Amino acid sequence: MDDLKKPIYVTKPSLPDLQDFLPYLEQIWETKILTNNGPFHKQLEKELAEFLGVPYISLFANGTLALVTALQVLGISGEVITTPYSFVATSHSLLWNNIKPVFVDVEPEFCNLDPEKIEAAITSKTTAIVPVHVYGNPCSVDRIEEIAKKYGLKVIYDAAHAFGVDYKGQSVCNYGDISILSFHATKVFNTMEGGVVICRDAETKKQIDFLKNFGFAGETKIMACGINSKMNEMQAALGLLQLKKHSSNIKKRRVIDQLYRQNLNEIKGVSFLAKPENTEVNYAYFPIFIDEKEYGISRDMLYEKLKEKGIYGRRYFYPLISEFSMYKGYDSANPDHLMNAKEASQKVICLPIYPDLELSEVEFIIGCIADFRINTIE
Repeated sequence: MDDLKKPIYVTKPSLPDLQDFLPYLEQIWETKILTNNGPFHKQLEKELAEFLGVPYISLFANGTLALVTALQVLGISGEVITTPYSFVATSHSLLWNNIKPVFVDVEPEFCNLDPEKIEAAITSKTTAIVPVHVYGNPCSVDRIEEIAKKYGLKVIYDAAHAFGVDYKGQSVCNYGDISILSFHATKVFNTMEGGVVICRDAETKKQIDFLKNFGFAGETKIMACGINSKMNEMQAALGLLQLKKHSSNIKKRRVIDQLYRQNLNEIKGVSFLAKPENTEVNYAYFPIFIDEKEYGISRDMLYEKLKEKGIYGRRYFYPLISEFSMYKGYDSANPDHLMNAKEASQKVICLPIYPDLELSEVEFIIGCIADFRINTIE
């Protein structure tokens, strides 16, 4: 099999035509408004809320600061139940708020927090649950809501992967007390960097907006110990353009997803996640899971062989958050209690998927995965 002329990375940011961006830049240069809730910032908050079908949105410089602030605005403290199978920003946001993360195992179907393991982890110090919609697939939101109501807990969803995902006819971000989204360059919808907090009422949004701007409530009044985490006008302007092409980007991602599914399904030892029911997905990621015994080589060996061919997948999420040094001391980080998450982390490779990925490149990736197994068995 011939090598590629250029490497294929796990993702590549989708950007509008530069000529379409220039009028926005010209307006910024003309007004000299670069930040502090400028016109593009206000417009993007409005358009995003309408596009997603959510009540209130507050724009942030990035998704991590959005999550840090969401925890603060709800006054979360003590212990919070969360997942070890995510990007480290999820639990780092807890530590930044002096909150103790309590790791609970995931269910194998979608690698999301297992609601049946949550109750056993609740103590008198538990104040909230922070689940993650992993790969954009919705958590068991109804069951999590039942548990939260029973024990009087807040629910903050890390929906970093879930832009535009609808569950049972509405945005998955309408579940829980608060949801956050990331608009990082690697995400389905990006503003280079960026994020939002989505909340249910105007008063909460008001408090969030105080916190992301040093706590200012006027020229001389400080309401809280806030931080500077505002989205600037260039990011917001890019977001307005990105919204216009989002639907076409999702269609392209869907085609790639279908091509992977149709062909990888025939390769023994390779499995992937089913599509969740009652969900309009966003095709943000395409994770595969490698059974070493059935496939013939380990996940890590396949990962290296793909790199030799110029295909740079990612092992999202390996290692588990609970295996990093700052978390190893917690009782809940015991790998014996996180067996599903551990297994997934040792088997997963996320394959390249993005709107500009050529179908011939997808076929090349599929061919490599098939060829490596055939050559190994022979």
